[in-house]
Amino acid sequence: MASKRTKITLECTECKQRNYDTTKEKKKHPDRIETSKYCRFCKKHTTHKETK
Repeated sequence: MASKRTKITLECTECKQRNYDTTKEKKKHPDRIETSKYCRFCKKHTTHKETK
């Protein structure tokens, strides 16, 4: 059975570094994900957005 999850990359909105790789279900969440995560380059919690 094939997985319906697709790979996505999360990018820091402040320094534009791509820090996290994760998966999501496109049917349940068709919009881009935006979440607060720790950025090791900024050394603080920042907003991370899904990239292409």
